[in-house]
Parts: sequence; structure tokens; C-alpha cells
Amino acid sequence: MAAVSSSERWHPRVNPWLIAVTVALAAFMEVLDTSIANVALPHIAGSLGASTNQGTWVLTSYLVANAIVLPIGAWASSVIGRRNFFTLCIVIFTCASFLCGLAPSLPVLLVARVIQGIGGGGMQPMSQAIMADSFDEKKRGHAFALYGLVAVLAPSIGPTLGGWITDSFSWRWIFYINIPIGLVAFYLVRRFVDDPPWIKADRSNLRKLDFIGLGLLTVAMGGMQIMLDKGEENAWFASNFIRVFGAMFVLGMIGLIWWEWRVKNPVMNLKLFKYRNFAICCLLMALVGGVLNAATVLQPQFMQQLLGWSATTAGEALTGGGIALLIVMPMAGAATARLQSASYFSPAPTSTPPHTSRSP
Repeated sequence: MAAVSSSERWHPRVNPWLIAVTVALAAFMEVLDTSIANVALPHIAGSLGASTNQGTWVLTSYLVANAIVLPIGAWASSVIGRRNFFTLCIVIFTCASFLCGLAPSLPVLLVARVIQGIGGGGMQPMSQAIMADSFDEKKRGHAFALYGLVAVLAPSIGPTLGGWITDSFSWRWIFYINIPIGLVAFYLVRRFVDDPPWIKADRSNLRKLDFIGLGLLTVAMGGMQIMLDKGEENAWFASNFIRVFGAMFVLGMIGLIWWEWRVKNPVMNLKLFKYRNFAICCLLMALVGGVLNAATVLQPQFMQQLLGWSATTAGEALTGGGIALLIVMPMAGAATARLQSASYFSPAPTSTPPHTSRSP
């Protein structure tokens, strides 16, 4: 019998559920920040002497930076180690949150939000990778149910929490609230999380980053986000401003796909989409993320600007969805542990497997 490899024998030195709670806490902080500022935009804009339309850059700047950093997590982990990269992201995110709260003007706030997005971009993929390696295959469904609960619950309660904080204290506290959470998450990650033996930091990988691919990704994602976010305000393609960013998105995306398909070490391995399960899961996550974020961004603005609701009331209107997710997500984890979720998308066997026993 072949010897079992070290990677197959590896288990975390602490209870994996401690690791799950630790990385879920960090992920919760990051995902929460994508929506907690939604209901506070009118207050932020008014406090900093900007219009509400200008205030939406608070969301756009964070999302663009977040999307650009997301794909480089694997490369960064190969350079400094996964745990070190994860803790670095927590430190950057927490420090940037403090700067956001102190921002005296909108440009300073936008710069701080970009830095915050850079720190937050590495948290979600690293959280999932750490949880996947920490649990046995049979328990991963329950573990990812916990992560899924965090990922979908945080955007749902974010507007409610952000509205209450804004009305009761100040919009600046929606950023200050990340500081104690970040400190606790930093301590717990350094205390409980370790890299498995197959994750080896190698500084020589620093030169292997696909800089051209990262540049094309930046152009494509920046162009798309700004085009979609500012299109209605500028009459869409009747505006030269939107045309420029629309062209950036189209040309950048075409160049990105062409380059990533042929380069040896791509920043994104597009050939993974040849696997049907992976492609379908990505499509479903894109649909879920689009619907969820569209609701949490647009509804609070509609309720405050057109219906005249307070920030707290606008946030409470989204609470029902969060409660439903709180109930359903653990059920999904239990179902994943009992059912083969991938079997619905896998091809059927071409022949009937042979019997393992015969009648006498």
C-alpha cells in the first residue's frame, strides 16, 4: 500500500471549529463593510459637503479595489504564506477603517476606502481556503454553511446596523466599529491558524506575478464598475464620460481573456471554466451576489430619498431577508453533508458498475 502523503495526514493543531469561527469573524467584518455604508451615504455626503451622487463613490471605490485584489490571493500566499497574507489583509483593513472614520473630506475618504478595499479583497478567498483545508470532506458542508451564513447575512444586516449607528451616533462609527473586530480577528488568526505543509512561502515567487493580466483586470473592472454606477447619472452612452469607461471595460475584458488564456502563470486561470461544476457554481454565485447587492444598495437610497424614511427605518426594511437566511443556511449545510450536491451537474455514468457479489 502506498504511503499516505504528508498533506493527507495533516490536521490543524486546534479544533477546526475554532478556526472556522476565527476566519468567519474576519470575513463577516469585510462583507459587512460592503453594505453598512449604504444607508449612510446621504449623511456622509452632507457632512463632507458633497452631493449624494458624489457620495456613491464611497461604494464604488471600495468595490473596484476589492475586485482587483481578489484574484491575486494565491500568488500573495505563495510569496509570504497564507496565514501571513490573511493577517496582513486584516491589518490593512482595520487601519484603513480608522482612516475612513477620521476623513475630513470626500477625497480623503475615497483614498481610505480604496486602501480598505485592498485589505478586504484578500479576506474572502483566504477564509474559504483555510476552512477547506481545516475540515475533513464530510464536515466541510457544515463549515461552509457557517461561512455562507456570514457571507449572506452580513449584507442583509449591514443597512440595519449602519442606519442605527448613523442616526444614534455618527456615520464615522460605521467605520470605527471595525477596529475592535479587526483586533480580535488578528489575535485569533495568529493564535489558531497555521499553514498546511504544502503552503510554502517563497520570496522568489515575487517576480512571477502576472502584471499584464493584473493591469488588464484593473482596466476592465474599473471601467465596468464606473460605467454601471454612473451610467444613469450621465445619460449612459450619450455621455463621453460613460463611453470612455465603457470602452475601457470592453477592450480591457477582451485583452484580459486573450492574455490569461495563453500566459503560463495567469493571475486568473480561465481554463478552470472548462469544468462544468466550477462554471455553473460561478454563474450561480454571480447571480446571487448581483441580486443581493443590488437590493442592499438601491433600496435604502430609494427609501430615504423618495419615501423620506430615516436611515434606521430604511435599514430595518431589509431585516426580514436576513432572518430568512439565518434559518435556511444551516439547513443547506446539513443537506450538503447528506446529499452529493455536485451530482446534479455531473455526467451520468456510461455503464452500470459491475456487481461486487454473486448469487450462489
